[in-house]
Amino acid sequence: MVAVSAGRLSQLLGDLTAVRPPRYAALADRIRLLIGDGRVPLGARLPAERELAGALGLSRATVTAAYARLREDGWADARQGAGTFAVLPAGPARGAWLPAPPEDGAIDLAHAAPAAPPEVPAAFAAALAELPRHLPGHGYHPAGLPELRARIAERYGARGLPTEPEQVVVTTGALAGVSLALSLLLAPGRPLLVEQPTYPNALDAARGLGAQLLPTALDPEAPEEWPGTAARALRAVRPPAAYLVPDFANPTGRLLGATDRERLAADLRRARTVAVVDEAFVELGLDASPPAPFAAFAPGTISVGSLSKLFWGGLRIGWIRADADVVRRLTVALARSTMAVAVVEQLAACVLLDGIEASRAAVHARLQERRAALLGALAERLPDWRVPVPAGGLFVWCALPEPRSSALVLEAERVGVRLAPGSLFGTGHALEDRLRLPFAQPPEVLRRAVDLLALADARASGSREVAPVEADVLAVS
Repeated sequence: MVAVSAGRLSQLLGDLTAVRPPRYAALADRIRLLIGDGRVPLGARLPAERELAGALGLSRATVTAAYARLREDGWADARQGAGTFAVLPAGPARGAWLPAPPEDGAIDLAHAAPAAPPEVPAAFAAALAELPRHLPGHGYHPAGLPELRARIAERYGARGLPTEPEQVVVTTGALAGVSLALSLLLAPGRPLLVEQPTYPNALDAARGLGAQLLPTALDPEAPEEWPGTAARALRAVRPPAAYLVPDFANPTGRLLGATDRERLAADLRRARTVAVVDEAFVELGLDASPPAPFAAFAPGTISVGSLSKLFWGGLRIGWIRADADVVRRLTVALARSTMAVAVVEQLAACVLLDGIEASRAAVHARLQERRAALLGALAERLPDWRVPVPAGGLFVWCALPEPRSSALVLEAERVGVRLAPGSLFGTGHALEDRLRLPFAQPPEVLRRAVDLLALADARASGSREVAPVEADVLAVS
């Protein structure tokens, strides 16, 4: 059983002495946010009321009332003689990193997930027409349908990386591919080099494997400095693996150029570090086209791709591209956990890949319009936020005037906008002055969301910041 100490929770909560009353409500809100985004694990035992009150400098009555509010709202469960435990409420996942049902009325800016374009239902109709040809067989293809593996290999060739179908294994989305690749490379306690900030679910997957995170700070306003930071970390630690997002990185939108890819590939080679490269956003170059895939610069790279961002998150088709012997090992591991990916979805993916160039053009036009709407609304309503313009991807990485990201998340939820705090995208006490805003929604929804954000920001600016998670990391000078 996991237990969160009073001292630990106090660090995560930050200073509550200056918040607007009632303090018990503010305390409950902050604990709820920590449970919702995973910084307090589900099922963890919360500190005893007297201990937490002492650690926070609050009255026990305040903590008792806060715990009562959490229980009433479904975020805590009291068990006689055992204590109070963190849980998720039934129904909408209010404030959680988990996607919530759309019918709850909130504008979801916590997830970068556009609605499905018309190509998706058409692809599934074509897949259903093709399905009878596959029904006489057993339906299990652990490495993926041969025709889909061939199309994915052809796509890599078109992007400048010759690939054979035997170098491809199909997965249920990119995250499954990242998790599978990391499980092949990492043993508990071994270091994993990561960019900071980066994709939260990849960090969680690494933590779940017992990896020791080695964050290398990326300054979005000086991205040219990051390869040097990574090189120093690689020389000092020589980690077995690195998780990288060189193509319109999540959440910064940064694109790593060819020269920096060559430099980083050489540094990885010297350190004998295998790169797991997340290419989920590679097809979303709005103002710039990516260089050749990273594996073209660094042979031995394990590349992970997906159709979720170009087409639809509900289409759970991803893949891993690696050396053929690595793919064989990954296929065995995949078969032990999921056996195979659904045939119908793979057939639909074949159709979508056949028409990918036309689809890309349409998606780019939509995203350019939505990006312009979001940037325009932010400039008008929140002019003190610094908002770099990304060359691609699905989001902007905003710099706030002061570290209040977590407080803003809470205020935004009250007015009907769901956000993810900046701290979710990193490790340690970092990124509370940042906020990721996707532009996956239609322009009118984005403009309405920014109107509400401006209201929430005005309220949050009077609050003290909430301290982010302090994860176990490996510091490198």
